[in-house]
Amino acid sequence: MTDGDPGAGEPPNEAVPQRRAAKRDLALTLIEHLEADELPLSAVIDRIETVTTSPSLTREILDTAEKRGLIEREEGRIRVRRGGSFVRFEQQVVARDGEFTCQRCGAGLSTGHFISFETGELGPFGSDCVRKVVGRDD
Repeated sequence: MTDGDPGAGEPPNEAVPQRRAAKRDLALTLIEHLEADELPLSAVIDRIETVTTSPSLTREILDTAEKRGLIEREEGRIRVRRGGSFVRFEQQVVARDGEFTCQRCGAGLSTGHFISFETGELGPFGSDCVRKVVGRDD
């Protein structure tokens, strides 16, 4: 079972909707904190995939973000409607030493960077990927 979706032949689990909702909320928080004004849809999906790889949950996240007014979709592009939110690297990004695999690119890491939101923690990421995930660098 991954991403809050039961696998084929698996019985429903009471925690599944809660995990799915937690992942949706974390991805929506990430979208709220993107620092780019406009991105290709593929770049937004790349960021959502740091939270979930479920196509149905990804669609739900994008639909919910649009309904909440966080984004506007037009011809394969996403315009981010910001309300002043952005990741404060000094306060919200925590570096931890250990053996990690970057959640975005899959590289091995000796230092993982984690983004701490009220809705949960996202990571680990390498130092370059954490900046790309929030849209600070492309």
